[in-house]
Amino acid sequence: MALEKKFVKEAIRNLDVEEFLSKEFARAGYSHSEIQRTPLSIRITVFAHKPGIIIGRGGKNIDSMVQTLKERYGFENPQLDVQEVAVPDLDPSIISKWIASAIERGLNYKRVVNLALERVMGSGAVGVAIRISGKIGGDISRVEKFSSGYLKYSGEPAETDVQKAYAQANVKLGIIGIQVRILTVPPKELELMKNIEEGRVGNIEKKGDEKVEEIKKEVEEVGDNKEDTTQGNE
Repeated sequence: MALEKKFVKEAIRNLDVEEFLSKEFARAGYSHSEIQRTPLSIRITVFAHKPGIIIGRGGKNIDSMVQTLKERYGFENPQLDVQEVAVPDLDPSIISKWIASAIERGLNYKRVVNLALERVMGSGAVGVAIRISGKIGGDISRVEKFSSGYLKYSGEPAETDVQKAYAQANVKLGIIGIQVRILTVPPKELELMKNIEEGRVGNIEKKGDEKVEEIKKEVEEVGDNKEDTTQGNE
């Protein structure tokens, strides 16, 4: 029981650290952090779009943050490592926070979301879905959904391949929630469907048109779990 309490306590502390780092490094395009315990220290790896802002001149910011983590969260010998996010437009955390920041500045949410869709798909994503909820167009709360490309919403690929992130925009009427889902790896059935349409699947022609249609139907049934989405345009 004592061991379970220890794990719970560490999990809560890690969440607190994640929230703290997210606020501290918002200007740096903070994505997420990973905390690993080693025999000699605790390594905290921070992923961000602009690591230079986090590091500071001569590593001054790193030294200050290490001291803060040690005093505030009780980490013993913490080691802070900063990594750059290779493709920020494929990172749902960065995209969701960018949308939230734009909404807080008073920009039209539909234009912001559609621009985000273009950025994500233009960076090579297979599919993206964005959900906005709250008082986004008046005094009544509602949910609007936007999507582009192909995305899985259920099954193992939705759990393992789809990256998810959430952010909040604080406006006068209240809090607006933003959820972003991005799929960067094409599912097997999507690749198979593409090969069928381009006639590159071996032996399919030999099986006749009837067999091809049967395979297409099976692929469509596997992928037919897409959530109802509304593509907003303005």
